[in-house]
Amino acid sequence: MALDGKILAKAKDELYEKRRLKEERYDARLQKVYISAPRIRALDAAIRETMAELVAVALGTAHFEDAEDVKLRNLELQEQRSSALQKAGFADRFLDDEPMCGLCGDAGYVGTSICKCLMEIYKAKLRESLSSLLKLGDETFDSFELSYYDDDPSSDTGISVRRAMEIIYETCVEYARKFGKKSMNLFFNGAPGLGKTFLSACIARVVAENGYSVVYDMASPLFSTFADAKFGTGDTESAKNQVKRYLECDLLIIDDLGTEMCNNFVISALYEIINTRLVTGKKTIVSSNLTLAELRRQYSEQIMSRLEGEYQVLTFRGDDIRKKRNVV
Repeated sequence: MALDGKILAKAKDELYEKRRLKEERYDARLQKVYISAPRIRALDAAIRETMAELVAVALGTAHFEDAEDVKLRNLELQEQRSSALQKAGFADRFLDDEPMCGLCGDAGYVGTSICKCLMEIYKAKLRESLSSLLKLGDETFDSFELSYYDDDPSSDTGISVRRAMEIIYETCVEYARKFGKKSMNLFFNGAPGLGKTFLSACIARVVAENGYSVVYDMASPLFSTFADAKFGTGDTESAKNQVKRYLECDLLIIDDLGTEMCNNFVISALYEIINTRLVTGKKTIVSSNLTLAELRRQYSEQIMSRLEGEYQVLTFRGDDIRKKRNVV
């Protein structure tokens, strides 16, 4: 599982800001106590001295036989401090400074492993990132409505459009639920308004919730970013970082392939994305309003052989369900 470096950096910033605010609130409480009960400031200084002496013993720079006396003095000072705090009218735990996370002490990591507290922030940031692009709101598998698809049997296949879409729906649910290294790549094609983007968003939501890095983009801005990174137009460094995300995330979703202005550079960039992610075992979902025949006329044989040979092709059928929703 590869975490998205850009999203993780934002998650770390949020954790550090939470920790800074917590420390700020503690310092404010401490200053309030010092103003009301100046003796506690002196007791705190004495307690720090005993702690320093215990550290010196542990490091071997002080006599070990003095350790017990230092411990007893530390406990006495702690009792005096507690008593002075209560006499000043403060609750016994007013100056307790427990970490927000008992596992990592608010560091974000337990050893070299990311702590669940930082992972939760990361997942929330990932959802925010996807929401700004996919408008995540009602895009859940539970809200996908099959009743908009025609239930009459097709003359050529013998099954209805609704049943065909039900199979695609079930495939997407299973894909999202079991996403991992052994997952397939998916290629969605079909006319506009049949649920390709909606089901892509559903998959993105579930996969992201399970901690995988997910990057979604429309084809046109994606290729523009590749151009910025290669030719140095715009914010080159930002573009290069984004290209790195495209190539290295666990799941890349490219929406509306075929709407971009196609040229040799676009074909080269698309081949790089598809081939690099196949070689590295990263998973990709590509969606397009074009048929396979139309795509074949637009892109190279190398690209099409990979899309047809290495991707599971799911063809969406039916009438534009967005129009049907407006009618209903």
